[in-house]
Amino acid sequence: MSPVRRLPVEEPGDRTRLPLAGDTPVCHYFEAGRCRSCTLIETPAAQQLRDKEERCRALLPGVPEQAWLPTVPGGVRDFRNKAKLVVGGRPGRVTLGILGPDGAGVDLRDCLIQQPAIRAMIPDLARFIEQTGLPPYDVPKRRGELKFVHVTVSPSEELMLRFVVRSAQALEVLRDRLPQLRRAVPAATVVSVNLLPEHKAVLEGEREELLLGSSLAMDTGAGFALHLRPQSFFQTNTGVARALYAQAAEWIGFAGPDSLWDLYCGVGGFALHCAGSVRSVLGVEISEEAVRSARRSAREAGITARFEAGDATAFALGSEEIPEAVIVNPPRRGIGGELAGWLEEAHGIRHVVYSSCNPESLAVDLAAMPSLAVREARVFDMFPHTRHLEVAVLLERR
Repeated sequence: MSPVRRLPVEEPGDRTRLPLAGDTPVCHYFEAGRCRSCTLIETPAAQQLRDKEERCRALLPGVPEQAWLPTVPGGVRDFRNKAKLVVGGRPGRVTLGILGPDGAGVDLRDCLIQQPAIRAMIPDLARFIEQTGLPPYDVPKRRGELKFVHVTVSPSEELMLRFVVRSAQALEVLRDRLPQLRRAVPAATVVSVNLLPEHKAVLEGEREELLLGSSLAMDTGAGFALHLRPQSFFQTNTGVARALYAQAAEWIGFAGPDSLWDLYCGVGGFALHCAGSVRSVLGVEISEEAVRSARRSAREAGITARFEAGDATAFALGSEEIPEAVIVNPPRRGIGGELAGWLEEAHGIRHVVYSSCNPESLAVDLAAMPSLAVREARVFDMFPHTRHLEVAVLLERR
């Protein structure tokens, strides 16, 4: 077979840069010891990429050297489309950022890895929260109301705001104050409140109440938008996500299957980007919220693709049909032995695209599929300044 055409290397998050010293960004929060989330921020960006490449090569020794495509960098600043802000401080003087070692809030409203539209609105959001009178949740004392605000920004700079609160009383306060919030943050097109009454180390509860809008439209550069509902997942680096979807679409176009399954499809990103070259496309995702988002995106884009809610492994093992190609994008634990075994034994599947956020679990899963050889592989620096990454491989039946 002819080689797969290689995508150009882009720098999606590097349009505006921090002051650099050997490609090392300056973070005053890190220097002051107030936040250590970006553990690699003192390592030059180019060295971060080399280290991630070497880590993937070491964990995946069966991948031929010539199979590795150039890494897609994620930028040094302005790349995060999502902020998970812990609400701390006290009524009238809140902090928005993270929790410190003592359980007190640490204000990080000027964190420069966030996209500018997020940074610009945080002072207005903080003033709105202070005006509501809702007390921030005090973790050590286990009292208070407002726990988090999750903020997501689209490429068009529209915002989705999700308030995580302890009680229905806080929900009603925010519902009553919605007109004030819309004046304070006019870019907010989706607003919801999530109830998390328990004292536990999680970011949200099960109950979600929409106050404004229904979904945020994420333009991925492919001529259509992916719709995100409040509890839907989307990659945190829009530029790198675009490159990842484009790479998968190119690999599937090269493989030329008649039928494609996108397992762990989320809001349908891979399925919808690949649908143009495949007759039959099916996405499977356990989150009904994400499936609703995927169906809306397909409908509005005029793309013929089906989406079903269900467990990916159970669906595959219980199906009488076998597609010619499969895309898997599992959580950090990987696809597991059952699904890997099914892919290994389903000889009608000629190609698999595996996108992984954990090269360790990817290595385990690849070892369970010896009949599928890695034809090409690529690292995507979805999470600059950390050890986390995304790595995708194109597998071909031997």
